[in-house]
Amino acid sequence: MRFADVQGLPQEATVLRTMVDSGRIPHAILLSEPDGGPAFAVAGAFLQYLYCRSHEGGDSCGACPSCNKISKLIHPDVHYIFPVVSPGSCNALMPKLRELAAGGGNFTEAAFNAAMGAEGKSALIPVAEAKAILSDLSLSALEGGYRAVVIYLPEKMNQEAANRLLKAIEEPEPNTQFVLITHAPEKVLGTILSRCQHIRLTAPEPAPEFDEPELLDSLMEALAARSLADALAVGEKLAALPSRESAKAFCRFASDAMRNAFLVQQGLPLKPRGPRPCPWATKARKTFPRAAVACFDRAYMLIGRNVNVKIIFTDLVNRLSRIF
Repeated sequence: MRFADVQGLPQEATVLRTMVDSGRIPHAILLSEPDGGPAFAVAGAFLQYLYCRSHEGGDSCGACPSCNKISKLIHPDVHYIFPVVSPGSCNALMPKLRELAAGGGNFTEAAFNAAMGAEGKSALIPVAEAKAILSDLSLSALEGGYRAVVIYLPEKMNQEAANRLLKAIEEPEPNTQFVLITHAPEKVLGTILSRCQHIRLTAPEPAPEFDEPELLDSLMEALAARSLADALAVGEKLAALPSRESAKAFCRFASDAMRNAFLVQQGLPLKPRGPRPCPWATKARKTFPRAAVACFDRAYMLIGRNVNVKIIFTDLVNRLSRIF
């Protein structure tokens, strides 16, 4: 994968190229994207440019042995970690990842789960994968130069795995490069997030569909006003949505809005998609967006399990009121 093969991201490609050309490469880069975005392809293009010994004109040659191996995900010094379902392992599932990535590198999380046999299951990055990577990094690069680790969906690392990798990310060995790809930066362990150079990829994506977005604004404004009664009234309206699919659509829409709120609080530009700007974001605690996403994810899960929606949304309002 070359930068020329990734369309619509000239600014981000220039940033990554400049890092390599200047020799000032952050030891850990976090690429955040909407689900289905180009981050996997961008990570491949970046690593191919980093490893290519014949790059010129702002791109890798695409023909040398290093380019060939990285494009096929078979370079011995580039390691991949991603969520797996126990007792699976990343090494055992690499052929499936190669097959998935062969389509250009733009795939959704659902497509990834389907390819890995993780549909409807709890896939995590377990501590065993962190131990395996740390063991690999303790060895010299087989082909000289850089050793690289690509972590797909670091938000799905369990706590022990995250803590083990934190030290390696915090104090990496020379010529060690981490590239993390996330769909939800607010869910990434804060200590890891703070040690990464964050690059947000701005490839457009359709906004989550929900016909009554004003309900979320009403709920947030009620929470900002510390009016539990008004917030519960909005919860009643949510419980009266015409179907469970509508209720799930609200949870997806609200989670996306929380990501926008997180950006507002950090003083970062809003994503060019999704809900309109969140005026209530500055009234909430800095910890609210991250915690709220967990609340909406829980509500979404309970709706799918046929729990009474009135109970779900009443509980959701109570949880949100405590963390706002």
